[in-house]
Amino acid sequence: MRHLLLTMLSDITESLRARWFMIYTAVFGGLVALLFVFGLSESRILGFMGLSRLLTTYIQLCMAILPIFVLITTVRSVAGDREAGVFEYLLSLPISLGAWYWGKLLGRFLVIFMPVFLAMLAAAGWATWEEIPVPWSEFAYYTGLLLTLAWCFLGIGMLLSSVARSADVAQGAAFIVWLTLVLFLDIILLGALIKEHLPAETAILLSLTNPLQVFRTAAMMLFDRQLVLLGPSAFVILDNFGQVGYMVYAIVYPLVVGTVCAVLGYWAFRRGDLP
Repeated sequence: MRHLLLTMLSDITESLRARWFMIYTAVFGGLVALLFVFGLSESRILGFMGLSRLLTTYIQLCMAILPIFVLITTVRSVAGDREAGVFEYLLSLPISLGAWYWGKLLGRFLVIFMPVFLAMLAAAGWATWEEIPVPWSEFAYYTGLLLTLAWCFLGIGMLLSSVARSADVAQGAAFIVWLTLVLFLDIILLGALIKEHLPAETAILLSLTNPLQVFRTAAMMLFDRQLVLLGPSAFVILDNFGQVGYMVYAIVYPLVVGTVCAVLGYWAFRRGDLP
């Protein structure tokens, strides 16, 4: 445990000095600032006032930015150290491979999640100061969604980093994974539906294996309980899951995907040619 904590602190310190972290923090802090500047917190959309509109917009922007940022910055963790020859020094230290791998993963998770969460917390604090209504239940659920989204793509990134033999290959693989998931939201899925004549229920349930689609639908459900924006697809989702069931699924499923990918990455890391 001590070695794990030391590795975690080492990765956090290294990340805080990196340029990508400063850009990452500025992006999410700037998003909240811009949303306040343009008055989204005081707008009225679909009957919602206060901070609800800001959180809804912020969560949609996070879905577009957070996954690719997590993947691109994480895939260099193992692959970059392998390419730089750091493992030869690592193996000479009295630290287990498990402590190094999981400490690095947990440290990177804190570095990735905290700027996103602190930006939301700052928005809630400012809204409270200005006496703007804060929907704390939505705030808590959105925080859970962002946590699971970050963990999911962090696990995928660690798996790609453990399997790839160079940082360039890892970054290319990360971009392909992200692009595939983005296209799978609509374009590929609709194309397969038209070409293969899949039943609508099968196509919709297949789309819910995509973490991005799960995240997007759960974000919609908080301000559109009947999922009117999804059209007939809403009947399949609500009939099979229900509102509460789907909201739980949207939290649990990405956590499971991220954990499974992280474990597979650790297995590949231990069995690979480390030096």
